Amino acid sequence: MNPVRASLARTAGRATLALLLAGCGSWSRVGSHPQPDEGQTLAQILDATATYKRLGRLAAGAPIPFVGSVSFLAGAGDSTLAILALSLENSHLAFHREGGEFVARYRVQFTAEGAERRAERSREQVVRVATFQETQRAEESVLYQDAVALPPGRVRVTVTLTDLSNRKSSTVSGEYEVPAFGPGTFSAPVLAYQVRGRAARTEPLSLIVNPRGTVAYGRDTALAYVEGYLLPGPRAIPIRLVDARDSVILSDTLHFQGRREVESLVLRFRPETAPLGELRILAGEGPEQRATSALVSFSPNWVVTNFDEMLSLLRYFPSSAVLDSLRKAPPGERARLWSAFWRESDPNPASPENEALAEYFSRLALANARFRDEGVPGWRTDRGEVLIRLGEPDEIFDASPQSQGRLIRWGYTRYQLYLFFVDETGFGRYRLTPASRSEFERVMARVSRQAE
Repeated sequence: MNPVRASLARTAGRATLALLLAGCGSWSRVGSHPQPDEGQTLAQILDATATYKRLGRLAAGAPIPFVGSVSFLAGAGDSTLAILALSLENSHLAFHREGGEFVARYRVQFTAEGAERRAERSREQVVRVATFQETQRAEESVLYQDAVALPPGRVRVTVTLTDLSNRKSSTVSGEYEVPAFGPGTFSAPVLAYQVRGRAARTEPLSLIVNPRGTVAYGRDTALAYVEGYLLPGPRAIPIRLVDARDSVILSDTLHFQGRREVESLVLRFRPETAPLGELRILAGEGPEQRATSALVSFSPNWVVTNFDEMLSLLRYFPSSAVLDSLRKAPPGERARLWSAFWRESDPNPASPENEALAEYFSRLALANARFRDEGVPGWRTDRGEVLIRLGEPDEIFDASPQSQGRLIRWGYTRYQLYLFFVDETGFGRYRLTPASRSEFERVMARVSRQAE
């Protein structure tokens, strides 16, 4: 079986999501949105791998983090197509210059082992970008997709992704039940970026899967693709969006005409109509119910699914009228204002990533990891605040081990600024001196005016 889609380099902006099939109405709201759980720690927020594992994805960590999904649709004859889709970031691949562009090469090894058959696939892919900046992209920038025909039954899937430049690799495995798609059955919803339906089991798929199942709050439209197989006649299949507490958030119906070898329908919804966090999309009822998981988040890279938590994490982000409005917004206005804040703070609207927010959260993670010994999260310390707002200092002088006292000095040449942190208690909690705090705020005010 040839691959459905080889390695797909993401272009600026998401793929156009206009290929919608007729037959799906709009969502109708059921009840009110529950409040998200409080108490997400920063470690949980920044550990996207753990979140995707909880969603049932194939999520691999360092040295080459990637997220994958395995979806199932009907194949030729009695077989089932297992669609492997992987999502990874340019920044985790080793690029080198070739002529006027930058090139990275990687290999995907895929094994599905069951009681009746072992299927293996190994494919090498090339990623080409025009500029060095693109090699540093830290959002979903490469998609890989392939399909393998399998018999129904239990299988263990193992995926290894290897960077062919430095031979670094990551491996992840998962257990799956390969369904049989006989007459009168239908598939589980498949979350996709782009899709065009088909009319026969032997037709090639025209489908770009969303491996992470993540939808950006206030900015994306989600597509859920469902196929029906030789349904005996017209049939209405209920489809619901359910949150982590099993509360029905949204409800609709898929209307199949029936009597077709393959009948394809696409459901779409805007994530602002659903709460932030983990969701399940349920098609059908009872024993034949099919489900898939999704995640509504502010970003697929730093998985924040609690609105109040996000506002707390943005305490050091440059203030603006839109951000101030977002802090005071009622629930019904949050999605619109978040979208406005994203556009306002994005220094390069031509790229799918918000580079300013990506840099901010990168600094936040660094501060949290570096300053662990002060009794509070690292990003909430004085040194964490300065690192997040000004970046790495040009020089650090630590007088703590010497007789000069427990004092640390940071220097920022570009701002002609020296800041002094003092541990007055002797317990390792360093605070900006009053004079340094005053100088720091003066520089921040100047930086803010220049940004305007």
